[in-house]
Amino acid sequence: MRIARWGNSLAVRLPAALVEALDLKAGEEIEVYVTRSRASNVAQALDRDEVFARLRAFRERLPAGFRFDREEAQQSHTAKHTKT
Repeated sequence: MRIARWGNSLAVRLPAALVEALDLKAGEEIEVYVTRSRASNVAQALDRDEVFARLRAFRERLPAGFRFDREEAQQSHTAKHTKT
């Protein structure tokens, strides 16, 4: 994919195969995540209802008594994404 100037921003033209694989339509939003140095993932942005539906489905798969620890999650995330 080639990066082009679009006004004051940069733009990427998505190949037809990617557009087809993600079933993208003009005007839809996507999210791009950096997964490691110079690598990324592209995903369709989810609307609010879809996010909550996925969270409810995920909740049913957690073990009984599971408790989320925000501090532990943040430390784990920081350790994975901090360059040394």
